[in-house]
Amino acid sequence: MPAIDLIKAAAAALTAKKTGPTLYDLCDPLLRGRGPGDAHLRTFYKTAVANVALRPLLGRAGLPTLADPDRFAALQGAIRSARDDDRPDWAAIGREIAPLIDAVPQQHPRRPRLAAVAPMPSTAEIDRVLRGCASHLLGAFGRNKGFLPAWAAFNLVGDPDFHGRDLVTALTGLQARTYKNATLVFNLARAFILPNAPIAGLLNPPWTGFAEPMWEPVQIRHRSAYYDAFFAEALMDYVGTGLAAADEAAQARSAVAAMVDFCLRTSRETVKHPVDGTPFDVVTALVPPPHARMSGFFWRLKSDLGFGTYVPDCDTTACALSAATQFGSLDPMLDQPFLDFYAGYQVRPGSNRPPPSVDINTPLDFQGGIVTWIESAGGDRPFGNDLDPTLNLDVLEAAFRNHARWGIVETEQRRDVVRGIVAFHDRLIGSGLFADPRAHIYYLPELYAAYFGRCHAAFRALPADVRATVDPDDRFARMRETVLAYVLDDLAAHEMNPFDAALALLAMAKLGAEPARFAPALDVLVRSFGEGGRHGPYRAYEWNKMKTPTRILVGGPEVTSAFVLSALCHARTSLRGDRA
Repeated sequence: MPAIDLIKAAAAALTAKKTGPTLYDLCDPLLRGRGPGDAHLRTFYKTAVANVALRPLLGRAGLPTLADPDRFAALQGAIRSARDDDRPDWAAIGREIAPLIDAVPQQHPRRPRLAAVAPMPSTAEIDRVLRGCASHLLGAFGRNKGFLPAWAAFNLVGDPDFHGRDLVTALTGLQARTYKNATLVFNLARAFILPNAPIAGLLNPPWTGFAEPMWEPVQIRHRSAYYDAFFAEALMDYVGTGLAAADEAAQARSAVAAMVDFCLRTSRETVKHPVDGTPFDVVTALVPPPHARMSGFFWRLKSDLGFGTYVPDCDTTACALSAATQFGSLDPMLDQPFLDFYAGYQVRPGSNRPPPSVDINTPLDFQGGIVTWIESAGGDRPFGNDLDPTLNLDVLEAAFRNHARWGIVETEQRRDVVRGIVAFHDRLIGSGLFADPRAHIYYLPELYAAYFGRCHAAFRALPADVRATVDPDDRFARMRETVLAYVLDDLAAHEMNPFDAALALLAMAKLGAEPARFAPALDVLVRSFGEGGRHGPYRAYEWNKMKTPTRILVGGPEVTSAFVLSALCHARTSLRGDRA
């Protein structure tokens, strides 16, 4: 937001007329300071929403409906129950707050269609942007003393797809009381923010394109094996183009080696197979300091906000294994039969794997899908469990890259696991739900499309007999046609910001679109190069997100550069073949 607009928005928010009881009128008597009941709920309230930065704003955000004393008392009763009861009725608590959330429906940006045919940038322009992004990543790796950061930012207006009924689902399905507390308080705050347009506009200003920009000033820098695997793949793409000078290529390979080592060694954790107890080494999402590269203040804040324990997850494990495989790692961890492990986390008839408890992306048919979170060796699973479509693409992609090592078609069980995941995606794509943001837990549909392209490329690289065994009904061909149509006719046919354009371009290049169709996305990337100012070639945008306890975005200028870099590397290969 331009500075003058920010000043105007802040002035409007700070002078907004108070139209009813506020969040603080409701909660201060119950949660402020010391007192009875759950201490974490009090701590969370003070830290997250009753702090000195938000009080001037939310102190103006009144709700006229709470002028009704019975309604006010009922809501206070729900909060008191969450505070005092040993076993709160979370469904009843959620039902008290749900109508407040649904009273102000949200929606994703409505993007206008592109008005004119975009020009195709020259090869020199494409290479200039590509090299600029590579230089940004290598420079950032050095400045950060051996890692590339991602950033997390809290958005108090919540996720547009998270409705009142989803709050009830989350409060009953999440398995840690601290996380329930966080979800409760954040959604209470959301209910007061959304109806107050000046305050909502300041906290969540409008933007261009689909993926949301990440606003300053408060962002939490951190490191995860998931991010390292992604950055490593982007730098491998760059080395593969042959554009890197000898010293750049050496820097890139050294950085990739360090990130793969972080994935497979620093972030490794031994767990037990959930069915037969066989030990497996997997990859945890966030390792403790100093490896997380998070300040002590934010690490403590993370615990206060309900993220006290992190456990391994199926997505981070799959991406780490894929990056290591592409780099040619010979770590023995890669030789484990991971399809046997993933079978224990697959939703299928007759299994003892419970369905996702946080199923806020219904009406998906979860059969065949792999859930997100892996129980730690100590049995921790603090978030409950959910099932994300893009995660399941990552599991397939890693399996395809390791098809011989993992023997993915050698036993009936492994064939069934792979075919079950393929069938899950076939139903999702065939129904059209893949293009609905509500179907996704951690990503947007445009990222699913790009990652489908990545998975499809790995599938096409399989030996013909393995392809035929994995996909005897030729489902991948049908899925490719549908996803590519979405990218060409929807994603790339409407207004895009650079992050949208990178994902569209990556999907088109991986799915074999006509290179002439690359022009709109390439034009955006070339025209927007430099928008990031001192932070890098591009701004930070929403890469992945969480919908609970509130909308938490993860991304960063380095993330945008990495996606642009990969997209341009693969598009350049297609364009060179087309022009030849």
